[in-house]
Amino acid sequence: MDSPKPHKSSEGNEEALVRRHFIQQIIDADQAAGLHEGRVHTRFPPEPNGYLHIGHAKAICVNFGLAAEYGGTVNLRFDDTNPVKEDTEYVDAIRRDIAWLGFEWNGGEHYTSDYFETLYGYAVKLIEDGKAYVDEQMAEDIAAQKGTPTKAGTPSPFRDRPIEENLRLFQEMREGKHPEGSMVLRAKIDMAHANMHMRDPFMYRIKFAHHHRTGDAWCIYPMYDFAHGQSDSIEGITHSLCSLEFENHRPLYDWYIEHLGIFPSKQREFARLNLNYTIMSKRKLLRLVEDGVVDGWDDPRMPTISGLRRRGYSPESIREFCDRVGVAKRNNVIDVGLLEFALRNHLNAVATRAMAVLRPVKLVVTNYPEGQIEWLPTENNPEDAQAGTRELPFSRELFIEADDFKVEGVNKKWFRLAPGRSVRLKSAYIVTYVDHVEDAEGNVTEIHVEYHPNSKSGSDTSGIKAKGTLHWVECNHAVDAEVRLYDRLFLDESPDGHKDRDFMEFVNPASLEVLKGCKVEPALAQAEVGEPWQFTRLGYFTLDSKLATEENLVFNRAVTLKDGWKG
Repeated sequence: MDSPKPHKSSEGNEEALVRRHFIQQIIDADQAAGLHEGRVHTRFPPEPNGYLHIGHAKAICVNFGLAAEYGGTVNLRFDDTNPVKEDTEYVDAIRRDIAWLGFEWNGGEHYTSDYFETLYGYAVKLIEDGKAYVDEQMAEDIAAQKGTPTKAGTPSPFRDRPIEENLRLFQEMREGKHPEGSMVLRAKIDMAHANMHMRDPFMYRIKFAHHHRTGDAWCIYPMYDFAHGQSDSIEGITHSLCSLEFENHRPLYDWYIEHLGIFPSKQREFARLNLNYTIMSKRKLLRLVEDGVVDGWDDPRMPTISGLRRRGYSPESIREFCDRVGVAKRNNVIDVGLLEFALRNHLNAVATRAMAVLRPVKLVVTNYPEGQIEWLPTENNPEDAQAGTRELPFSRELFIEADDFKVEGVNKKWFRLAPGRSVRLKSAYIVTYVDHVEDAEGNVTEIHVEYHPNSKSGSDTSGIKAKGTLHWVECNHAVDAEVRLYDRLFLDESPDGHKDRDFMEFVNPASLEVLKGCKVEPALAQAEVGEPWQFTRLGYFTLDSKLATEENLVFNRAVTLKDGWKG
């Protein structure tokens, strides 16, 4: 995250530092106390069971940003302890997303599976110390014995079995001599503890499943709470930063480290990112994919980083958004409009302007010479003086947007083309309505106008006051394209916040509109994936990385020019 910036004190001219968030304050205090020799070492530990989403982007920015701020180190560690749900596809996607966001894991790439043997040894030590035991009860019985937050749990009948028997059974679990669900290894802590996580939690379970890295070498796998803190300790992590949902897990995190006598990594929690109109559960996102609501994890309507990238979001905009959200101690819901604002803010500065007509109707300039082509200069980006200009072809026949012309219902607030009206064609001339042609159903198929030769942009001496400016594309040089207009995937602010209703009920049936036969200016034929464009008056667009080809241009709208959501 950004380092503090000085500002004028309200009580005088002395300099004061902008308030630092609570994790920065913790690290500042640790360094002042000489803890870990002032070293700052963080980690980002995703489970490779799905694609990263915008919530993970915040965690990435926090962990990588703090390491960079303090000249420290950050590890990428894949928490691969559940072989049933994990896959190398997700590992590769996570790597891509982090790199695309602009971060490098200078502490190296690690896997919890790297530590399976060490973790097994830790478990053996706890058994030998009388602090862990093998429980042969059914999972349902163990759950029933847990008690409630106000009622103590009931000890397992296996809780006090001999250490030697526990060691033998745990070894047999590793050797695959017992079926799944027949036994688990539990820590022996306190069945009356106020924190339910401390009531003899599971440490290992049996799973006969092929692991994406270790193959079939293991058939017992550590639980998250047993693997997390120990992996941090093995890697020398000084500041283990988690979301608030893990706050109640912290006593267990500390208990394992204390009773194993290993490097004292420290867990700290901050508020996770919650966006309205958005689902953040990987399990529910997977359901959208599997049920065909979207066309994959990278569907541009998904809140995944890959989906945002395909839609046209820039890494700079996502980092700016995460910086604006900040680091807080309490959960809250952020308006998705802030994410869209960050995108507009960045793309307005960097996107090349271009003209595209999404619902074309022909505009005939009746007094322009037939067969003549004129090349007119236009700015690539008025926000960037270094962006230069390009030339647009102009001729007798053009395309404009069908809804930029109206025959009836015209009032003083209508600044586009209509009978008796004049408008400017951007970077070209002022034109005045002459006539129009309709088909048998009354649809306008052609509009006739006259242009004013002395009204050319940049040298207008016509004296005509045209209130409206329209975008257009010249017919002979127009390039065909498909344009996909995306809207929010859910109609409800909290689609998964209804106890009595399924989040799928709130899917927006109009979240995607596919427009074929669109006409775009010639420059867009050379558009490249990842390159942002502002289509004049229409929004920000980018070439679709999955669907576009040289023969078939497909553009995605990343965001409109203004917030037009009327939720």
